Amino acid sequence: MARTRPYRAQTRRKVLDAAYVVFGERGIAGTSLEQVAAAAGLTKGAVYSNFRSKDELVLTLMEEHAADRITKSLQAMEADLTPSQVAHQVGVVLAQEMRADAGWHRLLAEYAALTRRDPAGAEGLRQGRREVRDAVAGVLDRLVETFGVTLPMPSADLAIVVLALGNGLALETEIEPDGVRDDLFAQVLGIIASDVVTVVADTAADAQDVPVG
Repeated sequence: MARTRPYRAQTRRKVLDAAYVVFGERGIAGTSLEQVAAAAGLTKGAVYSNFRSKDELVLTLMEEHAADRITKSLQAMEADLTPSQVAHQVGVVLAQEMRADAGWHRLLAEYAALTRRDPAGAEGLRQGRREVRDAVAGVLDRLVETFGVTLPMPSADLAIVVLALGNGLALETEIEPDGVRDDLFAQVLGIIASDVVTVVADTAADAQDVPVG
């Protein structure tokens, strides 16, 4: 049993890695599990022993990537940043991820389109995205605790905004790579953060002006 578990984990990893490559080359709709198995150097049975369907494979691939890469990148931010620097640095980190992982955004866009007429697939995608948003919101909550920043809205809502901004910029980058500046993500989040700082400062000033007694 001790040898079986590591082998199963290695097989699962091979399938996921091969699926990312083949999906990127052929698209999700144009890829079969037989092709994924061949790319991984495995039998079709080995693929099915880890994933019951192509939908499950796609969802696992996207969820694993989004939750793992984004949260690890944000958690790796330097601990000595000032609150005013945090939003900019978050934007820098996410922009780097966006540039490096254009393939993931293509897969997400394709699968979202494919599931429009597939209720089961659509529900799986919704659940997966909820988990991704929850993971990002959790990181934002930790940034609040670590850096003492004030979020402009609940972390769950801001997670949606951050992910939507990243997806939108990734699409524009895919269409015209040179048309999207590397610092645009950071600049937009910086504007949001500056609004928060202004609101907090104004609120503090108003509190001081309130007569006592």
